[in-house]
Amino acid sequence: MDTTYLDGTGLRGALITASEYVQRHRADLNRINVFPVPDGDTGTNLALTVGSIAEQLRRNTDSSLGGVARAAANAGIMGARGNCGMILSHFLLGFADAVGDRPRLAVTEFGQVLRSATEHVYKALEKPVEGTMITIMRAIADEAERLQHSDFVVLFERLLVKAREALASTPELLPVLKTRGVVDAGAKGFVHILEGIAGYLSGDPLVALDETPEYDAEPAVFAAAEADYSAEEQYRFCTEALVRGDALPTQDTVRAWLRERGDSLVVIRSGDMLKVHVHTDEPEAVFGYLRGFGRLASHKAEDMHAQHAVAERAAAGHMTLARRPVSVVTDTACDLPDEVVRAHGMHLVPLNLIFENQVLRDRLDISADEFVEQLKKGAHPSTSQPTPAAFMEGFRRAAEEGENVIAILLSSALSGTYASAQVAARQRADGEVPVHLFDSKAGSLLQGLLALKASELGELGWEPARIIAELERVRKQSGFFIVLDTFERALASGRVGRGKAWLGSLLDIKPVLDIDAAGKLLPIDRVRGRKNALPKMLEILERKVPRGAKKVRFGIMQVAAPEMLEPVTAEIRKRYGNVDIMTSAGTPIIGTHAGEGAWGIAYLVED
Repeated sequence: MDTTYLDGTGLRGALITASEYVQRHRADLNRINVFPVPDGDTGTNLALTVGSIAEQLRRNTDSSLGGVARAAANAGIMGARGNCGMILSHFLLGFADAVGDRPRLAVTEFGQVLRSATEHVYKALEKPVEGTMITIMRAIADEAERLQHSDFVVLFERLLVKAREALASTPELLPVLKTRGVVDAGAKGFVHILEGIAGYLSGDPLVALDETPEYDAEPAVFAAAEADYSAEEQYRFCTEALVRGDALPTQDTVRAWLRERGDSLVVIRSGDMLKVHVHTDEPEAVFGYLRGFGRLASHKAEDMHAQHAVAERAAAGHMTLARRPVSVVTDTACDLPDEVVRAHGMHLVPLNLIFENQVLRDRLDISADEFVEQLKKGAHPSTSQPTPAAFMEGFRRAAEEGENVIAILLSSALSGTYASAQVAARQRADGEVPVHLFDSKAGSLLQGLLALKASELGELGWEPARIIAELERVRKQSGFFIVLDTFERALASGRVGRGKAWLGSLLDIKPVLDIDAAGKLLPIDRVRGRKNALPKMLEILERKVPRGAKKVRFGIMQVAAPEMLEPVTAEIRKRYGNVDIMTSAGTPIIGTHAGEGAWGIAYLVED
């Protein structure tokens, strides 16, 4: 590549390589994480954030620098986790704003863009703290403006020298780092990003670059565990939320409200997205406040006391890796939106679609939108469950992050997915992280809402047995039902006879199917004509949701019927108030069996 300028292709490759480089150093970053709180998750949070960016960019084909920069910033906002992820997203947003719609950037212009990105971060933070990631940003902006090189490879070699010098100085700027004998984890993570970019630009990204230096002597096995949590943090819950809406408040407005209820504030407002990070004792109050501005697309509240306890156990066992209390695995039949999966760090195991002789992994090799296009062209794929090997890989990745793994899986009465997971779980060796399987007796967004519930309880520090028991209790009073617009796919799957399908199509009858308590899919009603489907579905919903239920979440899934999301959402809110409603396009696995035009409602009763 020509390294005298940077275009969209170059930026995309550089950021994807940087993401891979950060993944390699996740455990080390967790180990030295003592600021702003010693919860041992900076490496995980940064890895998930850059992973979200890389995932989006791998699907991006823009050749313009401005287009790729904007895509990276938006993906960063949607996938940002923790202080480090939020600050990085602010940096990328400032970078994209400075680049504008320019197709490419010369080396001589790069310094000013870095300066603008850095200033954007400083202005956005409630209390900029030197000795963290922002110190590295400021140092490389200073160096880029000072240097006059015509080649990006040379420039990044020099920027890395300056970044590593700034990293080594972080303990002098933050006493807690000096006390523990470590550099700042977020700052080191940002240096790893620069290392990955430099490797890509040099044309040899897989070569092991010089490691970033530790501060002074070798730090403790687990510095995060040795830090005094109570001395560092007065609030308990690391709270994050992503809101989407057309009339969002300003960053300053939201920050002023949050300031009275917590600290470690980072707020990002970009277009129709508002992302919030705050440490607080009132996460539900934060979520309630944000619901007033639009759709709460994702939200989480992690118990930092529980996280620190995990780090202490790791240190006591002389382990070099910190884990969350629970890491959640689910399969792609769950229909959860990407932003929810990313927010909670879930691990997805893909089911498979078979197009004649081609096997595609659901959500990885084919998206919901791409699948709909295939449906409209007359494609008739079949499906198959994940292999035990796919589950073993999913469990392995989840075990790197959790003391326990809980897998919430597609109903065993509908698929062999659960049996495949059982085979994989039995093959795990003694002493490995325990894997707990839960048959959701569900699919689509009911399975997804149960997986989300498991993630939330794990973030609060619940033990696996208690989480499984709570899922079983909630599942018994929850459900999912779906109306089909056509008999075609039901006929292909053998669930409807040819005679009934012919008569139903002739009379414009739409069948309504329900997942019962055993996890089986059964017809429960029918409606004539598309316009009558919504009243019938709402009538069924009112019969199913227990009267007086105070804590209910809903999900709306559609297959090539996005026009149903708004009216169904409005009708549910009219009946149940400003409740959480998750919406998603049905993944290809669900769409294969439901067919074009199908839509369904999931409800999770938590009382």
